[in-house]
Amino acid sequence: MKKLITALLLTSSMAANANNAEFTQKQLQQVNEVRTSALNSDLSYKLLESLTTEVGPRLPGTENDKKAVTWAKAKFNELGFDKVWLEKATFPEWRRYSESGKILTPSEQPLHLTALGNSISTPKDGITAPVVLFETLDELKAAPANSLKGKIAYINYRMNRHIDGNGYGPAVKARGTGAIEASKKGAVAYMMRSVSTGHHRFAHTGGSYYKEGVTKIPNVTIANPDADQIARLVALNKEVSVNINVQTESLGEGTGYNVIGQFNGTENPEQYVLIGGHLDSWDLGTGALDDGAGVALTMAAAKHISDVKRPKRSIRVVLFAAEELGLWGAKAYFAKHKNELSNIVAAAESDFGADVVYAFESNVSAESLPVVRAIAKELSPLNIEHIGKNQANGGPDLIPLKAATSAPIFELAQDGTDYFDYHHTADDTLDKVTPAKLRQNTAAYAVFALMAADAKTTIRPKAQNK
Repeated sequence: MKKLITALLLTSSMAANANNAEFTQKQLQQVNEVRTSALNSDLSYKLLESLTTEVGPRLPGTENDKKAVTWAKAKFNELGFDKVWLEKATFPEWRRYSESGKILTPSEQPLHLTALGNSISTPKDGITAPVVLFETLDELKAAPANSLKGKIAYINYRMNRHIDGNGYGPAVKARGTGAIEASKKGAVAYMMRSVSTGHHRFAHTGGSYYKEGVTKIPNVTIANPDADQIARLVALNKEVSVNINVQTESLGEGTGYNVIGQFNGTENPEQYVLIGGHLDSWDLGTGALDDGAGVALTMAAAKHISDVKRPKRSIRVVLFAAEELGLWGAKAYFAKHKNELSNIVAAAESDFGADVVYAFESNVSAESLPVVRAIAKELSPLNIEHIGKNQANGGPDLIPLKAATSAPIFELAQDGTDYFDYHHTADDTLDKVTPAKLRQNTAAYAVFALMAADAKTTIRPKAQNK
């Protein structure tokens, strides 16, 4: 049966592309071989299992972060990459030591919370104060001056659930800058509902920031069930007071490394397809979904390609450092390579968990669209739809690339319906990853990277469209 399915896929694929000048029949057969190999291999899952089990959580600057760098370099070499190297990245190093909380009035109850990244500590005994509830960041901004003196500002914004995670952006604004706005109004601390769609009693961490000239205050999120409890108490016109206690530390400038592996192209090795994810993770879970899966599947995808052939252009896998603390590895990579960014013929990052890829989108020049359509045809057997708007945004570590120059960006959109149930929590662990779904992701990246690297036409960014 497996041989029959493989034959049918090959026949369908070759017939659909018979008149496609971008790829020869032999190339399309090789694409089919790579896709089939990836769908029948547990390499990506084994890599993910190894990373999350042997290393675990990978907060930038920690010993585990350093172990992850050693792990990645060793795995690249084991997989037979032609070139493996490290590139330095610096970042503001931060540690979480302990955290606890409780509702004190109208009755004592435990409060499940976590410090946001970069938060300062509370005093040793914590901070006890009444809570003032706001539904949105804009409501907090509109509060009268000094109206929160001696109080804890609390934003109750509830993130919506959607396949593309479109509720994340509005919620992140409150996570990133809420403490600044609360402090401006006189608050002694800032608290918010987790940026989450989950119902479990886990608080979700994430990055947050302070502003020069604005007093720094402790900055925490609470689990969604606890957020619901506070909201109900406020609705009953009860005065809600809480104690929050987080002990953290800023350690100044830390040093990490982007870990890079490359299979060299046969004709234009200086040109390359860039795929990858970020190697670091938050400290609460083991970073299986965010972003161990992206690390593992892109490494495996490149290996599956190399087992079948070496394409014309190189395949480069970049495992970015310190993404969670502010894209520091990505900033360092694209700054270091700023004079050769035109060598990137396609770039895609996997950083949205491990559910299936359901859609494919590009952001390229008009003359590159035939290549895009050819890739889309070879992704369709994986049940991946071609969006066709040519407006891909790409992953977060590609933001500095887009800022530095126009670039050929691609997006292999994963189903994010459940992603934010686990994102940035202690529940981000290996058991949340389904091996078959990870294989589909791996196959999708392998097909995309091989075809982008082997196309007759070099893919170009929109800015170069004449």
